Amino acid sequence: MAKWEHSLVRPDASLLDAMAAIDRAGSQIALVVDDERLLLGTLSDGDVRRALLRGVALEDRVEVAMHRSPTVARAGNGRAEILRAMQERGLHQIPTLDDAGRVTGLSTVDDFLLPAERPEWVVVMAGGLGTRLRELTQKTPKPMLEVGGRPILETIVRNFHAQGFRRFFFAVNFKAEVVESHFGDGSALGVEIQYLREKERMGTAGALSLLPRAPEESLILTNADLLAKVDYVDLLDAHGASGADATMAVREFEMQIPFGVVEERDGAIARIDEKPVHRSIVNAGIYVLSPSALPLVPRAYFDVTTLFEKVVERGLRAATHHVDGYWMDIGRLPDYERANSDFDAVFP
Repeated sequence: MAKWEHSLVRPDASLLDAMAAIDRAGSQIALVVDDERLLLGTLSDGDVRRALLRGVALEDRVEVAMHRSPTVARAGNGRAEILRAMQERGLHQIPTLDDAGRVTGLSTVDDFLLPAERPEWVVVMAGGLGTRLRELTQKTPKPMLEVGGRPILETIVRNFHAQGFRRFFFAVNFKAEVVESHFGDGSALGVEIQYLREKERMGTAGALSLLPRAPEESLILTNADLLAKVDYVDLLDAHGASGADATMAVREFEMQIPFGVVEERDGAIARIDEKPVHRSIVNAGIYVLSPSALPLVPRAYFDVTTLFEKVVERGLRAATHHVDGYWMDIGRLPDYERANSDFDAVFP
């Protein structure tokens, strides 16, 4: 919340002063703090109303009406976790505290309904050949295949836009003119798009070397053939909180072997595991990269997995962040057909 500091009041302030602070902040709540901004309690419109009904005067001190055990969030909590706490407790505001208990912010429901504009860049790797979908990609680059009546890449941009991201770089190569003709400068979608034109294929990370300048903030790198419901702000928050130089979004993948698996010992059957399910943690194709990681990318063919290996080799921190929810890598025809079937229910 932009004006949250206007909601701060001292415990010896009057209820009338607290109501004025609530009005200035537009927060429906005042945060009662001491001289060091340690949170002592909260005072909502409802707290004031209940205090007046029991005979408390507007000139009385805030501390006689404040709620002394409010629900709070900690600085390391992600947006998804804060929103979940609001939903579970029926709250419209939650103060954020540092480890010492000092107020560092105030999250409101409006922060989630009307996301603030994000400064981070989004780089989309949209130059692949789509060889596994050759029957569909002879004339159309895979990111431009329509799912749910619009190109996959457009849905990706719309999902980012809904979370406040406005600045995009598309790495393009195969059939680049199709992508550029559809999106132009991005203004029709309320975003700004620049193009990283690969003169030859540069892998899944090499085009990062074509950025016009070094970013000031961490950036998000994503594949262009993914349809996913991901909280990108939560991913960025987790990256920052972990102190990582590079973060890879990962998810659990299950694969069932369609046969009974036999364990042998000395030519005899020791055990039969009927159609077991193997679970693995897999790369979700979405990454956060700090400015510290980008100098490791050469202006050449270079894959993002190699970048993570280089990060580890240099003694930098490479982290993982688990993402849940819908995720579809449209690499094969059955995936494409499934995505079209799922679209209306997942992306209304």
